[in-house]
Amino acid sequence: MGEPADINEAGLRDRAVRAARGEAPFDVVITGGTLADVATSELRAADVGLVGPLIASVHAPGARTDAAQVIDATGKIVAPGLIDTHMHIESSMVTPRRYAEVVVPQGTTTLCWDPHELGNVLGLDGVRWAVAASRDLPLRVLILAPSCVPSAPGLERAGAAFEGPELAEMLAWPEVIGVAEVMDMRGVLERSAHMGSVVGAGLAAGKLVCGHGRGLAGADLAGFAAAGIESDHEITSGTDLLAKLRAGYTVELRGSHDYVLPGAVEALAKLAHVPQTLTVCTDDIFPDDLTTAGGMRDVLRRLVAYGMKPIDALRCATLNAAMRLGRRDLGLVAPGRRGDIVIFDDLVSMQAAVVLASGRVVAQGGALVVPLRPDPAPLPGDTMHLAPLVPGDFMLGARGDRARLRTVNKPRFTEWGETVAAVDNGVVRLPDHTIMMAVIHRHGRAPAAAVLGVLEGWSSWRGAIATTVAHDSHNLVVFGREPADMTAAANALIGCGGGMAVAADGRVKALLALPVCGLISDAPAVEVAAGFAALKAAADRIVDWQPPILTFKAIVGASLACNPGPHVTDRGITDGTTGAVFPSALIAEKE
Repeated sequence: MGEPADINEAGLRDRAVRAARGEAPFDVVITGGTLADVATSELRAADVGLVGPLIASVHAPGARTDAAQVIDATGKIVAPGLIDTHMHIESSMVTPRRYAEVVVPQGTTTLCWDPHELGNVLGLDGVRWAVAASRDLPLRVLILAPSCVPSAPGLERAGAAFEGPELAEMLAWPEVIGVAEVMDMRGVLERSAHMGSVVGAGLAAGKLVCGHGRGLAGADLAGFAAAGIESDHEITSGTDLLAKLRAGYTVELRGSHDYVLPGAVEALAKLAHVPQTLTVCTDDIFPDDLTTAGGMRDVLRRLVAYGMKPIDALRCATLNAAMRLGRRDLGLVAPGRRGDIVIFDDLVSMQAAVVLASGRVVAQGGALVVPLRPDPAPLPGDTMHLAPLVPGDFMLGARGDRARLRTVNKPRFTEWGETVAAVDNGVVRLPDHTIMMAVIHRHGRAPAAAVLGVLEGWSSWRGAIATTVAHDSHNLVVFGREPADMTAAANALIGCGGGMAVAADGRVKALLALPVCGLISDAPAVEVAAGFAALKAAADRIVDWQPPILTFKAIVGASLACNPGPHVTDRGITDGTTGAVFPSALIAEKE
């Protein structure tokens, strides 16, 4: 959708100068609006003249009407296009073109996509597909090279493994702007050769090196930055936000963890000004939230509702983001900049009336007004490399009449636990307060044997949920208590090429097929959203969720082995803090 070189063509600049001076007409003029000047924090009356993809003039209201197209913005706010600094399209379970179909009418004109979900399934071929699928859209998609495939080497297996040479190859592609979130915090801090080569490739390329600093503080936070990591989005509180800003990180404040935002806004209010190193991102958005609440638009709306000044929120999502990305053509409605412009109804609802990308109207009234091209590359499928499972795969065998079990206690912020269970005919009977989590390698790089973990603090279950959307290695993960339910849900996904399934009473109750890598669909986002909403409704009937931590979202992140604490992976019950791997939930007496 336009790179810096296209606005530097001499003939275009000549024409823009003449138009700015009144010696030639504009192609487009936006009249009657209030300009949100994110450089000065002013809201002021001004008109905007454009020539091709370039903003030629910002001038007094009514001063010029000589243009091929006049856009009336009376009563509305004229602002730069929104920039999402960290996100994963796969989390919305649609292809890039379908994602653009939704977010461009909401005012997002640029995003930074880390396609590490695709990389974890298909390796370099997955990233190549992401690059190809992002071209020629009314949305600018800047690609980051996945840094952690898998996210925690030695603790899990994905469909590929990226080392320094793979990172160097991706960083040589013109579409790739840097290294995506470095998640192996332990590897970085312990100076592993593997992570040294990954981060070193980004530093050598002179491109961005982005981070994932969950739980880092003090000396470890400083060490992570000293290693060359420049940014973080894993904010857990207002105190954490300030610590990372003070440590020099660019913070990508994400909307996917709403419970963090009020504390973040409160902490920022204590500062003399909002730092230029604060940007905004979506990170992960489920398809139903994307199509109803929205993406970046919704994050800004919530920040404002929690007390952030609208112009500050807008600056973080535009000028600050452009400065972070080194894109001097973006982030500001001013002469010489690119014509990525959103005309909002107001800065509270953040409802976009008109969206321009590189000077062209691409959305109006909440819908695209330009055609979407078909995907330029075949959709990658056939990634379920495992045979159908049987109930015995979900039974934990043990000797004697009682067994000691190591457990993973609590979702998200996990801790080690221990419990005792009865054993009937050689099979562990799960205690009432626990559920089972099974992880089965699906990529064909290791045996497809189920690793069975026991979870505490996961509420009451009356069925099973299976998913191949399982950050970040995306193996087949099944949660439940009854082997018949777990088998039904798992086999439904093996049969359809991946996705999500809910089962109860030994039968599948809801199925969302995601045949592209077991992660996404090329159906329109509204259709995927409807299927996902139906699946979540079925999950609500079998699980007693406990917000804000134990929600449906906990399902897709439960095996994220790079985070601190215990997690169940295809290698065993692992510890992201110490690197320990236990092959089973059973605690042997000698332990």
